[in-house]
Amino acid sequence: MAYIQINGGVNGFDLESETVPDSDKSMGRPPLGMKPTTIRLTTDTIRRIEALVGNRRLALFIREAVENELQRRENPETHNGQNHP
Repeated sequence: MAYIQINGGVNGFDLESETVPDSDKSMGRPPLGMKPTTIRLTTDTIRRIEALVGNRRLALFIREAVENELQRRENPETHNGQNHP
């Protein structure tokens, strides 16, 4: 407790205050479950992708392409025509 004199009187005030959050939720955007990584593509490849999807959609295109390729490799029987009539 600290004290200060104002107009002849002495008033007490606490220099340490307890911070109490007004909610249980943390601030900011929730985690997206993604880890940034660096890949190297030729300028021509980047231009070709951007021509198809736009320059602001490059990361989304790459994520989708990787996911599609993973599914193709993890389940080769569904992608080589054996299960199709």
